[in-house]
Order: sequence, then structure tokens, then C-alpha cells
Amino acid sequence: MNTELLLKYIAGDCTDYEKVSVTKWLDSDPENLKEFLALRKLHDIVIWQTSPVDKAEQASKEKKSVWSWKLIYTEVLKIAAVLLVAVLVSRFLSPDYKSENSIAMQIIHVPAGQRAEITLVDGTKVWLNAKTTFTFPNYFSENSRNVTLDGEGFFDVSANKLKPFIVKTEKYDIKVLGTKFNLMAYSGKGIFETSLLEGLVEVHRSDGSKGILIKPNERIFQENNRLVVSPIIDSTHFLWKEGIISFNDESFPEMVNKLELYFDLHIEIKNDKILNYRCTGKFRTKDGVEHILKVLKLSNKFNYWIDDKQNVITIE
Repeated sequence: MNTELLLKYIAGDCTDYEKVSVTKWLDSDPENLKEFLALRKLHDIVIWQTSPVDKAEQASKEKKSVWSWKLIYTEVLKIAAVLLVAVLVSRFLSPDYKSENSIAMQIIHVPAGQRAEITLVDGTKVWLNAKTTFTFPNYFSENSRNVTLDGEGFFDVSANKLKPFIVKTEKYDIKVLGTKFNLMAYSGKGIFETSLLEGLVEVHRSDGSKGILIKPNERIFQENNRLVVSPIIDSTHFLWKEGIISFNDESFPEMVNKLELYFDLHIEIKNDKILNYRCTGKFRTKDGVEHILKVLKLSNKFNYWIDDKQNVITIE
């Protein structure tokens, strides 16, 4: 089904003939309904990020939002639908009234093999990597801008000296005023690393203890349950936000860990000699894990088998 027609249907701009066409398409295959719901949630997340206005103005903004996002929707759907889930949606008491009771928390979950990009109400841009859950409010309070990340995100934070931007993770919080940084913090995996490209950030434990400042081109990561600061080694890693997985002379186990994380599968290595291999290359996420393995095996001799039912790849 044409994406433009689906967007018209969601916006309520279809003719009667077009409505019948979309309805028949939805009824013809359960997969069509899944695609439509994913697109609808993409539309809703745009609407939920706008400020409350009168009904006439809101209707106008919604219509513009749909068409301004059309190209983004189309590109995302070429890869696969990103699952966006919004929860705890509350109504504003009046267009000019804001209180803590009217804050609506929203959650975005990016499935394995996918990525997403959003702009928050303060102008901050956020890119989200595969298997990432991001929680944020529909608007920020007067004193702070707090969001929560479980996974990996790249942040281009809008500067506001009076309202710090804080990203909360499982163990650490990252406080910034206006900067660009990459944050990897997958809960339950012991992974935490913040790489600073511009500005200044402070990393501290969520218990409020004294933080550690890092400067541009530095990274801070967890090692043996403590934080270590060192220079950024490989800036090509940040290409993930453009849909590219990069390996820069990485060990085979490091490469495997990335593939398992980003594609939500398990890889078993049956030959210990393979562990000594080094991997270098750049791959598009949308090409899939099998394409990556086919290319890597050209320079690293190994064979692999895929068990789709168990979601397991065996390498030997």
C-alpha cells in the first residue's frame, strides 16, 4: 500500500473511495494491519510532542506534521516499522494550564536491527539504536529536563543554562547543559560508556554522589565496577545513527557481541582459533547479520549455520 495514501487516511484526508481501498487492504492480511499500526504510532508520537493549542490551530499543525514527516516515515518503513509505544497519556486541563498532573510520559522502544530519531520539545535531537527504550515527558518542568535511556542513544542537546538536561540510566546519570555525546547503557549487561564530542558532561551515580567531568574527545566507561576516563579510540562507532555498523580492527568476540546486541540473537563459536581473528569493515544495518558474516568470512576463514527457529548462529 502506498505510504502517502496511508498517511492521508491517518490524517483524515482520504476520499470515500480511498477509505474503502485502505480498509480492504487492512482486512486482506494481518501483516498489513501491523504496518498500519506502526505508522499510526509514528504519527501519534509527533502529535504528542506538540504543545497544547486551540482546536483549530491543533488541527492545522497535525496536518502539517503528517506531511513534513512523510519522507522520514517512508525511509523508516523501507527498513522495517519501528515500534513506538506511548503510555500514561493525560489530557491538559486547559490550553494555558500546566502542572505536574498534566505531564504525559512517553516511551519509545526500538526493536533489534532498527533505529529511530526524534526531536524533543526543547529542540534536543535524539538518535536511538537497536534494542533501546527511551522514556521522556511531553514537556519539561520549569527546573529540569529529565529523560531515561536503556540502550544506546546519541544526543544533540539544546543549550539551556537554567535547565540542565539529565539522562538517567540503570547505574549512572549524565548531566549536560548543551552538548553532543553518545551514551551506551544497556541494563542487565554491565555496559556503560559515554563519549563526548562537544561541550561538557558530568557523570555520577544515580545515588547523587559527586560526579566526574569529561571533556570533548574523551570517553568514560565502566570497568571492574568503577569509572575510567580515556580518549575516544574509534569515532566511526557513532556511524550507527546513520544505519552503519562499524568494526575497526575489533576482536572477533567484540564483533560477535555487537551483532548479538543489535540483532537480538545468539552466536555460538565452536572453533577457538576464530577468537584470535580481527574484524574491520562498515556495514548497513538494514542488510542484516547474514550479509555481514558473508563479507567477514572472505578475509577470516570460517563457516556458519543459522537456526531461524532458535534464533542461533553457529560459527566454526
